[in-house]
Amino acid sequence: MKKKFMISGIWIFIILIIFLHTNAQSDDKGSADRLIQEIVRLEKITGGSIGVGAIHLETERSFYYNGDVRYPMASTYKVPIAVQLLSRVERGKIQLTDMINVEKSDLHPGSGTITQMLDEPGVVLSLHNLLELMLLVSDNSATDLCIQSAGGTAAVTQKMREIGIDDIDISRSTFVSIAHSLGITIFKEGDIYDEIKAYGALSQLTEPMREQAWQTFLNDPRDTATPVAMAKLLQKIWNREALNNENSQLLLDIMKRCKTGEDRIRGILPPRTTVYNKTGTIHKVVNDVGIVKLPSDAGNVVTVIFIKDTKIENEECEKIIAHIARSLYDYFLFSSN
Repeated sequence: MKKKFMISGIWIFIILIIFLHTNAQSDDKGSADRLIQEIVRLEKITGGSIGVGAIHLETERSFYYNGDVRYPMASTYKVPIAVQLLSRVERGKIQLTDMINVEKSDLHPGSGTITQMLDEPGVVLSLHNLLELMLLVSDNSATDLCIQSAGGTAAVTQKMREIGIDDIDISRSTFVSIAHSLGITIFKEGDIYDEIKAYGALSQLTEPMREQAWQTFLNDPRDTATPVAMAKLLQKIWNREALNNENSQLLLDIMKRCKTGEDRIRGILPPRTTVYNKTGTIHKVVNDVGIVKLPSDAGNVVTVIFIKDTKIENEECEKIIAHIARSLYDYFLFSSN
């Protein structure tokens, strides 16, 4: 009889473990469902589309909302550009100490920092300086110079394919992409920015023409990514699968010092939370992508939040990004592993 009681006790223990595991899975699913419901609610407020991607880097648990939908990356596409540029450094094609001549013809909208540095006939900056300007303050002239040093936009897209990322496309320089979003189609990849031509073309566009151009831009697969693809790229950067350890650390260090988007992913996270991020904004597109460190030994979470075709002000979208980022932070911190 005693032996029979012990066997029964073992079975009770096994049943208890199964029950607790099942209950934990149920709680986790419930948390994910509530998170989805909250994103749906916020998406309705924007009047547009929200895409979310998140990966807990230590356990590879993931969460996606509209994960396979394409979103214009805006300046978040500067992360894959940096990856390709640094991969060329690793192959000895270029060096971060290379000095680049910045001429007046290299300047265009979104380039305030370099413009302030420029004194005729020009300024000379290291490739490292340009990389930091591209990522820290999102300088567009620095970005287009970095694209040149990276081997062009096609080389950036090819690098994404080489590391197994299929749904990130980089096809245009920043000034060409911005021009197309406004309906100025006279510029193409490789063209030099011409302010007189740009404003002349813009003045010929009516409001309906500009709105149609914007809708065309939104539906254009160029310079877009899915939340899944961007999340996987950040995961590969963290895991040293996109670059070697030295350059991965360099890229993450710059992203950790990002000067833009204080009200986005970082917005309502606990004070002193470490965040490695890159923002992106173009007209009715408001984005932020990065990696958030959870407290103590709880790990790190890739956090990708895209908003496109919003009907509200960008400042309101920033608050929504902050809210979703905090929700993801709490989800991975408190839900079961």
